[in-house]
Amino acid sequence: MAFTAKDVVALREKTGVGMMDCKKALVETDGDIDKAIEVLREKGLASAAKKASRVAAEGVIASYNDGKSGALVEINCETDFVAKGEPFVNLANAVAKTVVTANPADVDALLATKVADGDNTVEEAVQEVFLALRENMKVRRFARMDGHVVTYIHGNGTVGVMVAFDTDDATAAKPEFNEMGKNVAMQVAAMSPEYLSKDDISADELEKMKMIVVESALNTPASLPIPILNSIIEEAISEKKWSDEDIEIYNGLDNKQRKNFTNFISKEAYAILAEIAVSHKAEIAENKIFAGLVQGRISKQIKEICLSEQPFVRSDLFDGPVSGYVSSVAKALGAEIKINSFVRLAKGEGIEKKQENFADEIASMVK
Repeated sequence: MAFTAKDVVALREKTGVGMMDCKKALVETDGDIDKAIEVLREKGLASAAKKASRVAAEGVIASYNDGKSGALVEINCETDFVAKGEPFVNLANAVAKTVVTANPADVDALLATKVADGDNTVEEAVQEVFLALRENMKVRRFARMDGHVVTYIHGNGTVGVMVAFDTDDATAAKPEFNEMGKNVAMQVAAMSPEYLSKDDISADELEKMKMIVVESALNTPASLPIPILNSIIEEAISEKKWSDEDIEIYNGLDNKQRKNFTNFISKEAYAILAEIAVSHKAEIAENKIFAGLVQGRISKQIKEICLSEQPFVRSDLFDGPVSGYVSSVAKALGAEIKINSFVRLAKGEGIEKKQENFADEIASMVK
């Protein structure tokens, strides 16, 4: 069967594959477009298998929200150029919609699911885009929530956030609610909270936080309460744990200078203070002043890692914690609104990128 230039163009439009590859496929199949598509797909699968080991740390986070459920999905590719292209972005958006409509159990189930508004499975859709773009690409992960959900995508898909709220349908339909939801989602994108509230932090995690704060305080003796600091300095001097030079320097400081004594003593002398503090850990930990210092630092950390306790970044709208901002909007609307949960996905998070120098990169391109 003969074929014309129009057939080559038609095959390219259907597959997105380059003109020369389309022509070769038509030659191989004697002009049969359907068979040519299969040939291109098979060659693409073989090529994809070869490229599967290549690091795909670029890509996008895409979202979809139908008013009843929301979803975020991360699809990775190799280069930022491909990630910003329309075919790849359209693929990601279609997969996000599929997560909402099909509610798959995991990534494997998602790959086997037909794309929303399409005939191919998600895996086949990814393969088709690969045929056109020739980069390793993977559906890495997704998240799905039901209920009154607000989604937000930051920076062309670099970060995606989804926040679920407890409220009634009438309130959720109001523009003020959507604006509030977007502001909270932007807070999550910017401040990367780990928990919704301090009640979500387990006792084990709190104990770990306490241990870290205690160890940090003991190893930075200048930050210790004055009575404790003076006590360990006295031990360093009286038991001659410091050098004669450091002892002489410290004893020669006036009260004002002693407030900044670390500027005068040696690094070795400061390290010795830390060693003394650590050796008296049990005793220092029971000190009420020290316990207050530790609790203060833990409280500060909780405000940093818990969404509800974080200072609201849009201080022009509300000066206080995020929970206070949500309550203020709820009061204005005469409704009950509470944050139920949230998810934050960052593109390429946890993927180790391969580092190459420029010469190696060029060499790999010409192989």
